Amino acid sequence: MNTKRLASRTLLGAVILLHTLALAGACSAPPEPASPAVAPTTAVPEPTEAPPATTEPTPDSPTPTPTEPQPSPTTPPPTQVPSPEPPATAEYELVFEATWSADTHPTDFPPNPHFSPLIGATHGTGASVWDVGQVSSPGIKNMAETGGTSPLDSEIEALIGDGTACILVEGGAVPVSPGKQVLTFTASLECPQVSVVTMIAPSPDWFVGVSGLNLLREGAWVEEIVIDLLPYDAGTDSGLLYTSANEPTVDPEGIT
Repeated sequence: MNTKRLASRTLLGAVILLHTLALAGACSAPPEPASPAVAPTTAVPEPTEAPPATTEPTPDSPTPTPTEPQPSPTTPPPTQVPSPEPPATAEYELVFEATWSADTHPTDFPPNPHFSPLIGATHGTGASVWDVGQVSSPGIKNMAETGGTSPLDSEIEALIGDGTACILVEGGAVPVSPGKQVLTFTASLECPQVSVVTMIAPSPDWFVGVSGLNLLREGAWVEEIVIDLLPYDAGTDSGLLYTSANEPTVDPEGIT
């Protein structure tokens, strides 16, 4: 594997911020059981004191047998109220903030620094748009090398058709870095994860993004999360510099 001049183990200078805008389809907790009704009591007149007995018991009178104390009734365990289900959907705002500049990455900094249009999907655990170690799909390859959103959009639509993804997530480009882009999308119980990518441009095949970010944790939607982004190499071009000429990798390698 070629050693790229881009510092692949340092932050690129880009951040993704996600926070919830609205929740829908909330299930309310079941009502607590009502307290048992208490029957009204009636006053019982105190008994008058009986006069002492004047006769002694006869020898033939049987001796009364003492009764054993009865056990006190067992207190029933408290009724447990199940935790409420999370809302069926959650609307998120995704803020992509690029701080990449000649000040943050002065070595060989390229002219016209920018990021391609954001593209991704909401999906379940059974789907993967991209992941570290995987060989780049044609869609990820084209996104990382040219910034194009096709055929990655078609690959995502195929996942939606299979039922493993729910929504195509799309946003604008950052035409000049530093810069910012904002988009909104809706996550659901069926598709609580999100994957989003954008090309570092210019570059041979470098990009930033998140893969399979789970927004539903411990039975609740994440209210806010901030992620410092690392640069990834798609493994499809062997160029060493931001502005290297196209040099297709003969045997494509996994994303690193």
